[in-house]
Amino acid sequence: MARIAGVDLPRNKRIEYALTYIYGIGITSAQSILKESKVNFDTRSKDLTEEEINKIKEIIDKNYKVEGERRSEVTISIKRLMDIGSYRGLRHRKGLPVRGQRTKTNARTRKGRTKTVGAKAKKNIDKERSNLIDRKEKNKENQEES
Repeated sequence: MARIAGVDLPRNKRIEYALTYIYGIGITSAQSILKESKVNFDTRSKDLTEEEINKIKEIIDKNYKVEGERRSEVTISIKRLMDIGSYRGLRHRKGLPVRGQRTKTNARTRKGRTKTVGAKAKKNIDKERSNLIDRKEKNKENQEES
């Protein structure tokens, strides 16, 4: 099993798609890496020679930010947006969609599970009203008795 940038690549997939299991490498990057290292796109990752694996590792280390380095870069970028107070930063801070999607319906991925708003408050208001009415009736009865 080929291990590149700390990731075990799936054995039976074509190397072109197996490289996309590395965070920070998509299909286009994988293709350019394979062109540069002169590895056939149709080769399965289990069929790679040590020499080919080393070429791929070398190219990735030299030209690409992957895994932890890439994740921290993204996190820092998002934090910067929040610090400068940009619209995108505010959306990140509030946990809402950043790229202009609608939020009246949908957007559940960013917003989390549905929160029912108002039902509990209405019950509390109804309870308070009934308590208030009961107190007024008791006050009237007390005044009539005295």
